[in-house]
Amino acid sequence: MDFGAKLALVTGLFSLTFMLNLPFGYMRGKTKKLSMSWFLCIHLPIPIVFLGRLFSNLDMRYIPIFILAALIGQIWGGKLEF
Repeated sequence: MDFGAKLALVTGLFSLTFMLNLPFGYMRGKTKKLSMSWFLCIHLPIPIVFLGRLFSNLDMRYIPIFILAALIGQIWGGKLEF
């Protein structure tokens, strides 16, 4: 796989991870800290991101990038106000 294709995959999965964690971060911000709902809001997006990484055949070295995207999505989602 050439550099451009790999960059597109990483960028796409980064965006997916970020966008997926925004609503979960919003819901997490509205729940009681350390409750089961709070725990689920943090951990439910993980299998989807894992499957995306698995099906795109990306190495494990990209995991920190996706963790960063998840953290940013959770934090920004928690700050959203409607």
